[in-house]
Amino acid sequence: MDLSIIITHYQTPELLDLCLDSIIKATKDIKKEIIVVDSESREDTRHLIKEKYKQVRILPFRKNVGYAKLVNAGLRKVKGEFILILNADIIVTENSIDKMLDFLRRHPEVGIIGPRLMDFTGKIQISCFANPTLGALLARRTILGKTRWGRKKLSEFVLNEACKKVNRPLEVDWLQGSAIMIKRCLLDKIGYLDENFFIYFEDADWCRRCWQAGKKVIYFPSAKMFHYYHRASKKWGGFLDLILNKYTRIHLISALKYFWKYRYKVKK
Repeated sequence: MDLSIIITHYQTPELLDLCLDSIIKATKDIKKEIIVVDSESREDTRHLIKEKYKQVRILPFRKNVGYAKLVNAGLRKVKGEFILILNADIIVTENSIDKMLDFLRRHPEVGIIGPRLMDFTGKIQISCFANPTLGALLARRTILGKTRWGRKKLSEFVLNEACKKVNRPLEVDWLQGSAIMIKRCLLDKIGYLDENFFIYFEDADWCRRCWQAGKKVIYFPSAKMFHYYHRASKKWGGFLDLILNKYTRIHLISALKYFWKYRYKVKK
């Protein structure tokens, strides 16, 4: 088995249909398995897979167990040499998966790669970052982000120019987990995703462990995928989000868990 594809899904069967259709078309010549890990599984999703995608395996969960547990459920079942992990709101483009597989095969020093993500107008989404810092968190979540200090911290964290302008493989600290490919053999060194993170920061943590294991994390812009991205943790901005938006609170809780885990290694 060359490739295992894990798709995390939460109650968006229309997007899942588009995602699966794009994968099937883009991987005709690849020996693969496809696993959909379905959070708060509904009948319409199970019916879609049973009737239209008979080659796809579904792992249903009654409750919303969080991103890390969904991915790990898939990781425990995979057989492929390489593992592509996608959110259900990703549309794969022709040759993107082939390019990623080829790159990983030719670069034994690399453990994880991620494609260039774009919205459906073709605008590039920022998906590569420096390691999280307390300063960057304060700049993103408070009025400090409008200060000179805050803008500097955000610029150091969000690799805006690199993601948008670079056209070659780029070493980065971590990649957004919406679309990443990893070598299965690396799991023996870094383990699965940390399920202490419900959502947010589990991808930063996994990539950090990849670097600690001596393998590189690479942003790979020649492979392109479309992403129907909705930033649930930012709706109103500032303290209103903290008070009214549960995803903002989840994001902050995950951040605190991350900083505690790396408490002697996180830059101030």
